[in-house]
Amino acid sequence: MARVFPEGRLVYGMQLPVQSQSTLYAEPWEASAGAADLAEIARAADRSGFGYLATCDHVAIPRRLAGAMSTVWYDPVATLSFLAGVTERVRLLSHVAILGLRHPLVSAKQYATLDHLSGGRLILGVGAGHVAEEFEVLGADFARRGAVLDETLDALRVALGPEEYPEFEGGRFSFRDLGQRPRPAQKRIPVWVGGSSPAAVRRAAVRGDGWLPQGDPRDRLPEQIARIARLRAEAGVTGPFEVGAITEALYVGEPGWDTGRRTLTGKAEALAESLREYGALGVDQIQVRFRSRDRAELVDQIAAFGAEVAPHLND
Repeated sequence: MARVFPEGRLVYGMQLPVQSQSTLYAEPWEASAGAADLAEIARAADRSGFGYLATCDHVAIPRRLAGAMSTVWYDPVATLSFLAGVTERVRLLSHVAILGLRHPLVSAKQYATLDHLSGGRLILGVGAGHVAEEFEVLGADFARRGAVLDETLDALRVALGPEEYPEFEGGRFSFRDLGQRPRPAQKRIPVWVGGSSPAAVRRAAVRGDGWLPQGDPRDRLPEQIARIARLRAEAGVTGPFEVGAITEALYVGEPGWDTGRRTLTGKAEALAESLREYGALGVDQIQVRFRSRDRAELVDQIAAFGAEVAPHLND
């Protein structure tokens, strides 16, 4: 087992705009954006030292949820593969892949190919999912999606390993004498488990290489991090583990427009001082999000963060 990022340093990454457009976080300009915008934003993040770029995963959104969630959800494998071709260093994170929607060998084929084509830059972020109709139409088990995800993760550890003919025998899935190439470029694909429910936190602790919280405020993180450490100790799980956090919305500098009362704004040193608190809580990587009115402003914010804020994150 190996860490994705160096121990003892606070790393920063971002969920990409455009590729998912829930009303909870999408900016108005994203509605008319497309591939060229995604590529330019990804290049800016790559230049600015971002640790990873992340994309979401939904296959189909029911009408009852479309008002809040929208129906804009790019396919993560297709999107990350496209971005792999226009970037050089930045890691590529699925945040999160809903593995229960697909057979483990289907996911293994997709993500092994992505890792192979990107030169070993994949981080596989996974989650249980929450949209019942999405599971039902695909013939997947929504009611037991947690148990399905657990077994799928066990199967994927084998299917994404070095063997051309992986073998797995489980309650739902079994395979042998079926070859898959290309193999991943990485010897071991890092798996970060998303979600903040008790089941998700346990899954991260016991089966993951890292944890991607979903909406935990700062004051809740220490309790969750302590629980992960306790669960790992009880299960006898050792080795590196990387803890994430999603920060408040950010704006580097004085915006001159209403960015919302929960947005952290101001000078680079002040923003860095605030974000360093995550490191003090035991967080290894922060996922940042910037308020913006168009692509140009977002690219400027990414560059300003990389040049002015990032150098102070580990002071």
